[in-house]
Amino acid sequence: MSVIYERVAFIGLGLIASSMSHAMRRDKTVDVITGFARSAETREIAREIELCDIVTDTVVDAVIDADLVVLAVPVGAMEAVAKEIGPHLKPGATVTDVGSVKRAVYDAVNPHLPETVHFIPGHPVAGTEHSGPRSGFAELFENRWTLLVPNKNIDPEALDRLTRLWQAMGANVEQMDIDHHDLVLAVTSHCPHLIAYTMVGVADDLRRVTDSEVVKYSAAGFRDFTRIAASDPTMWRDVFMNNKEATLEILGRFTEELFALQRAIRQGDGEHLHDYFTRTRAIRRGIIEAGQDTDAPDFGRGKSR
Repeated sequence: MSVIYERVAFIGLGLIASSMSHAMRRDKTVDVITGFARSAETREIAREIELCDIVTDTVVDAVIDADLVVLAVPVGAMEAVAKEIGPHLKPGATVTDVGSVKRAVYDAVNPHLPETVHFIPGHPVAGTEHSGPRSGFAELFENRWTLLVPNKNIDPEALDRLTRLWQAMGANVEQMDIDHHDLVLAVTSHCPHLIAYTMVGVADDLRRVTDSEVVKYSAAGFRDFTRIAASDPTMWRDVFMNNKEATLEILGRFTEELFALQRAIRQGDGEHLHDYFTRTRAIRRGIIEAGQDTDAPDFGRGKSR
């Protein structure tokens, strides 16, 4: 496969950045990969496992001469990073990010970038509950979606180049309106994570159920909640703080649905429950048919990282 970018810089070296680095090296789509992380420990791990060709001790050194800069830090840290690197970016370079909120990122980052730079916010809809530079693997993005939210004035060549990079990593790429993205992700990711955190918190609060019972008798539903709730707390704090409007809208709808189910259970309305569960079951089938999960009895755990 041919080189798409000569030099790529990662700011943040967690799951997504490390997986991108592994995929780029596998496919030889990048000549030189530089990286930076705020934590000295993270930088040392990255050097130890040779995650990047060069791991720098300053964010400015990482972005010098980079053709593509990937912001892979929590959403709340994006603005500070943009301020720091803005004056040092190569003219014609592309800056992208991998955050799961887009409007807040665009508003925080764009004002600090020079007009000579192409800013294309992005979101790879892929991940695991693990974090850190050791957690990445090249196959993370295969047959998963990466959403790009370019503004209407973006350079078509820069957009095509970034699209080709994601496709080379195995991703399906789609463009989406920035505010619609945040609403879609509130439904498919943000609110489900919040509900998972809540359910695990409820189990912790129910003193009539001991900790050992929660661990020993976890059925698949609660076990999967705990997997989701093990995700990086800093990242998810920033997601909810920066996607308030869409998240609260979907949570309001969720609360209405929950009240309706409570009423059906209280009144013994089995027909309502059966119809509701039949409708939601169809959504699961659609996800499997789209290749975004497997119907294997272990829910794909045998293939998980």
